[in-house]
Amino acid sequence: MMIFKKDNGIPYKMWLNKIEEGTLEQVNHLAQLPFAFKHIAIMPDAHQGYGMPIGGVLATKDYIIPNAVGVDIGCGMCAVKTSLTEIDTETLKKIMGGIRKAIPVGFAHHKEAQDEALMPTASETPIFSWDVANSIILKEYDNARTQIGTLGGGNHFIEIQKGSDGFIWIMIHSGSRNLGYTVANHYNKLAIKLNEMWHSKVPKEWELAYLPIDSEEGRNYINEMNYCVEFALANRKLMMEKITEEFYLATQNAQLITRADDFINIAHNYAALENHFGQNVWVHRKGATLAEVTNRGIIPGSQGTKSYITVGLSNPESFHSSSHGAGRKMGRKEAQKNLNLKDEIKKLDDKGIVHGVRNITDLDEAPGAYKDIDEVMNNQKDLVEVLVELTPLAVIKG
Repeated sequence: MMIFKKDNGIPYKMWLNKIEEGTLEQVNHLAQLPFAFKHIAIMPDAHQGYGMPIGGVLATKDYIIPNAVGVDIGCGMCAVKTSLTEIDTETLKKIMGGIRKAIPVGFAHHKEAQDEALMPTASETPIFSWDVANSIILKEYDNARTQIGTLGGGNHFIEIQKGSDGFIWIMIHSGSRNLGYTVANHYNKLAIKLNEMWHSKVPKEWELAYLPIDSEEGRNYINEMNYCVEFALANRKLMMEKITEEFYLATQNAQLITRADDFINIAHNYAALENHFGQNVWVHRKGATLAEVTNRGIIPGSQGTKSYITVGLSNPESFHSSSHGAGRKMGRKEAQKNLNLKDEIKKLDDKGIVHGVRNITDLDEAPGAYKDIDEVMNNQKDLVEVLVELTPLAVIKG
């Protein structure tokens, strides 16, 4: 951990050796927020985002920032250990083919609305009273029923892995789909409008417009954000059910087991009221995960490298947080321009990974676009302890 302090802001603490200029500029903006608490924590996978870096942790007093949560509210990981200890390539290909038919990816949704019983209810996410009249969730609810159980695009993925514990694992990375995007954009635009009206001293170009916690707008954002977090979890759960069905169809293994206590879920785009350094503060984790001694975490690498099941170490300096993955070292267009398609395909083929890298447009999610996961894990030894190493066998990218 490296500690820095600017004369005009609170300190920031970083768990990485190198940081790009744009990311550092965003860190400096966070450190100058008048309501930022104690220090800013930057995880080892950090890279530039909108307003706040991906891999950033910000604690605030009395205010919440939609852009410090991000547009994919509740995005996160889930993983489950199966009872299988071996799986051959042909079976893997059969499973992956079935998954592609069962789970829409990219911008695709289900043609029919899914069972309403799969959707979270407002009563499951109460912090303040639910303002139904102005709810973005209510307006988007019917559309969301066609989105639940879908993967999405970008860096979202479904991966089959072999664990160092000897078992086959299933891992999913996905979020709240268009529902979270719509909520995030609505409240960020609202915050920008209100900040202008209040003549906020936080420059508009920083993209860190905020809402007071005790305002109607702040309360509504928190409620709708929490609903999106629950929706993202419900989305991952439904996909996991469909994936395990495909495992059974392909293996005809009546002994295939995925136990509820082996289901691990961790979100990495949200804000929560927590107690740190003796005070109640709103901790914004954007591309960062909770890493307490009471919770298991998931830290994926790229589709060509290992991922990790972890347990947190409750390090107070990171606000009990860790990285959410390897982190990008190239932007999407940069990766498509600079990476060699044949080389990236060879990296995956040489490891025997069933993958979907075929065209230049796939290079934005190629292994070469990501940081070295070994270095990332080494930089956060004081944040997490590794429980299981997971080696990729087959990958579907959104």
